Amino acid sequence: MVKLESLKKSNQFRKALKEKKVHTDYFSIFAAKNFFTPKYKTNLLISFVMKKKIGNAVKRNKIRRKLKAIVQKLTKKRGAIDKDYTYIVFGKSNAYTQKHGVLLQSMEKSFSKIKK
Repeated sequence: MVKLESLKKSNQFRKALKEKKVHTDYFSIFAAKNFFTPKYKTNLLISFVMKKKIGNAVKRNKIRRKLKAIVQKLTKKRGAIDKDYTYIVFGKSNAYTQKHGVLLQSMEKSFSKIKK
């Protein structure tokens, strides 16, 4: 099983924000080729970020949990997410009310755009 490992330092975030970008109505994904190695080879370097503007902590955490669950599901699919990249996912408030299936399709399309 693939574990999600988040970024810790601000310079890691800055590097990842400079390269590839994909925006949707529900989230934005920023990706950069792995510039540092994860703790274990099977780990996926990904961080989920929610701005305070979205709403209270309950709403932000719900969006974060939804997006994390979708990424976990996509890691089980072969070739859906490239582990050679470091990702940052910025959640948007539209993701709070949207159904899981719609978010899944949108996330899958976004990760395939990044691979190209």
